[in-house]
This record gives sequence, structure tokens and C-alpha cells, in this order.
Amino acid sequence: MAIQVLICDDSAFARKQLANALPSHWGMQIRFARNGHEALEIVRQQGADLLLLDLNMPELDGYEVLKTIQGEALQIITVVISGDIQLQARQTVMALGAIGFIKKPIAAIELKQLLAEYGFYRADDHSTPPAVRDDSSTSISLFEHLQEMANIAMGQATSLLAQLLGVFIHQPIPKVAFIARSELNMAICVSDSNHQYSRVCQGFVGAGVSGEALLLFSDSCSKQMAKLLHYDDLNSSAPEMEVLLDMSNILFGAFIKGLGEQLDISFGLGQPGMLGQHQPPDELLEHHQPAQELLCIEIPYELEQQHINCNLLVLLTADSVKRLEQRLMYLTE
Repeated sequence: MAIQVLICDDSAFARKQLANALPSHWGMQIRFARNGHEALEIVRQQGADLLLLDLNMPELDGYEVLKTIQGEALQIITVVISGDIQLQARQTVMALGAIGFIKKPIAAIELKQLLAEYGFYRADDHSTPPAVRDDSSTSISLFEHLQEMANIAMGQATSLLAQLLGVFIHQPIPKVAFIARSELNMAICVSDSNHQYSRVCQGFVGAGVSGEALLLFSDSCSKQMAKLLHYDDLNSSAPEMEVLLDMSNILFGAFIKGLGEQLDISFGLGQPGMLGQHQPPDELLEHHQPAQELLCIEIPYELEQQHINCNLLVLLTADSVKRLEQRLMYLTE
């Protein structure tokens, strides 16, 4: 009898990668879910033997799926496949009943070893070919590729920052979209426009792909962040600038490095520079108007229980888009 495999991930690109990572000669039937609600509905109505589960999804995330599986005593084995590689994330999912945690991008050999360890798979098992359903053959857009790559790169940056600060950081879902120069102010608008903000900018370039990363940081968070970074004098202006530059170096450096590794591009980074301090968000970009349409990756960070949040925007020039499409086509052949 074919093993029933359920792949749950909001990214079509990630679902396709996971399906391809499963042993090609393994007798199985694959179903797909785009969020936790869909996954639980399939498990309750149709059942499944193995769930490959993402953590960061809209509507219902992987943590809530695991809690529901435990609470309802649903009979399914779960492996978490996630870009959020924080130690606390790994510990939490294992405590909630997952048998394993594999970081993205998925390594097929690691998945096979885990499946073999739990008796799902034998290397000498040559059963009937897999029956794949739903969207395994769906074409993937540039936005979907970049969103999943941004998710993985963001996970690396988040893990590094969490280790340095000793906190857990809620990992959001990155947004990818084209924006016009007139929309750049709107992209950094925040719900509380009464607060003042500071912004750091850092450029990057490599293999015909270029752009800049912007970090928007609320001034109300600066003292708490300086405290987490163990600065001595929290009341002077020097630590405030150092906090911003340290944050930008950590997040920009790790994110761009993670993105470059997936694209097989070695990006060169410019020096970070302050582009404004203690200003309302709608004034920060008054003297920073790009000359063309941009491809924007937006990542809102939140530090759990610390009341600290910041927005990271990675802006790629329109000239870089064709180069990215060519690169992704080459990497996915």
C-alpha cells in the first residue's frame, strides 16, 4: 500500500522542492496543503502517514498545526522543514511531537536518512512509482522563487541576531512586489505614525544584480536594543547610532549572504550609512528617490516580549530582474 505523504507549505516553490526531495522510487501518494487549515482538514478527512510541515505560514502556522495534532491525538508522523533555524524553534517543534527538524533549502539525503531511521524508507525498496497530485508540476513565478529564497535568507539573519541577543525572534513571511518610486514611502509606512524613526542604507552588487537594503528602526526601541547589546551608557547619542549600524550589519550581511548562496552569487557590500534620524516615516525618504521601478522584498522583524520591531527592505533594480530570471532558470534546470 502506498505511503500517504502530505506536504504543507505556503510556497509553491517549496512544495515542489519537497516533492522532488522524496525518494523517486518510493511507493507513495503525495498531497499538498498551502496552510495549516488545509493540512488539518486533509488529515481529519482523508488521513495521512507522513506530514512535511513548514512553520511560517499565513492563517495557521506550523506551531499551531502541531498543537492541534497533539490536542486532537491525530495519527500522523510530522517532520518540520523550515527556514526559521533558531534553536528555540527547533526545541519547540520537537517538544510538540515532531520527529525531526530539517532546515531549508531541503537536503534530500538528510530527509532520506530521517525517513529510514523511522522505518518509512529503505534504500532497496523499489515500489511502484510515486503518484503525485495537485501542484507538483505548477510553474513557479519569479516572485515565488524570491519569496522562498528570502524566507531562507531571513532565517539565517534571524538565527544570528537571536543568538547575539539571547531572545526569540518571530520570523515573518516576506513580501515580494514591484513598486514604483512614488510608492517607496508607502512601503515603509507603519501603523503608528506618531513615532519617530531612523534609517540605515547599504548597497550591494554582484554578477549583474544590484540594489540596496534599508533598515527602518523605531526610536522608541533604541534604548531596549542597546540594553540587549550590552551598551554601557544608554543615554548618549553614540550608542544609538552604534545600535543602528550594528543591527544593519547583522541583518543586511546575513540576509544578503544567504540570498547570494542560493543564487550562487558573491555579493559585495558597501558601507552602511545613516539616511535620517528622529523623523516621521513619511519624511525619511524625502531625499532618497530611486530613478526607476524596483523589486522590493519587505521583512518586518519583531522581537518577542521586547517591544522591538524594525522593517528591512531589500530593493533590487529593474535592470537586475532579467539577470535574476536567467539565474533562477539556470539553477532550476
